[in-house]
Amino acid sequence: MDKELAPPFTGGQPVDNPAGLPLRQLREDLLVCVSGVGKVNAALAAQFLMDRFPIRELWNAGVAGCFRPLAVGTLVCATACVQHDLDVFGDPPGQVPVVERVFLPCARPEEDAARLAAAGLPCTTGVVASGDWFGRDLPRAHAIRDRFGALMCDMEAGAAAQVCLRNHVPFRCVKVVSDHLDNPAQYQQYQANLPGAVARLSRALELLLEV
Repeated sequence: MDKELAPPFTGGQPVDNPAGLPLRQLREDLLVCVSGVGKVNAALAAQFLMDRFPIRELWNAGVAGCFRPLAVGTLVCATACVQHDLDVFGDPPGQVPVVERVFLPCARPEEDAARLAAAGLPCTTGVVASGDWFGRDLPRAHAIRDRFGALMCDMEAGAAAQVCLRNHVPFRCVKVVSDHLDNPAQYQQYQANLPGAVARLSRALELLLEV
């Protein structure tokens, strides 16, 4: 989302495109794209970038809800992504047709987490569960957490990871805790913590992308 961007990732030159994506060239080897909310928007953006540019690797970054009691502002480098709302008759929950797997791989999570920790940024690794759902249903949240061993819940990463897997492009994913799915005032927590979480995420990406 636009509100997940902070300097220096708000700079660069706009890139016109037929998909109408907010897309900026930050430097010769770095594009910043705001896909919009949800799995379809994320998949569209990922495939468009791969079709138009010589993408060496694709990153997905943003704020997200947490299934566990991690402190707000904790960074999470995804080890894998799942699509918790994908349920095809006869397949295990979350199994993606065609690729026939539940857990979609992420590249170099341990390395990224180590770099962030060395810089004094609280960080861990874990599974990110994606679906077109904000998370305001505690029994469902617990079921997703327990079924997939998920740490974080977002609305985009799993779709981008699927597109990357089909295109043989390495996928890296960094999230920051903005709220907790078991908080009765989850949305209010998200709103209150958003600015600080975005600032922490921007600092982490500056370090990892050497901006």
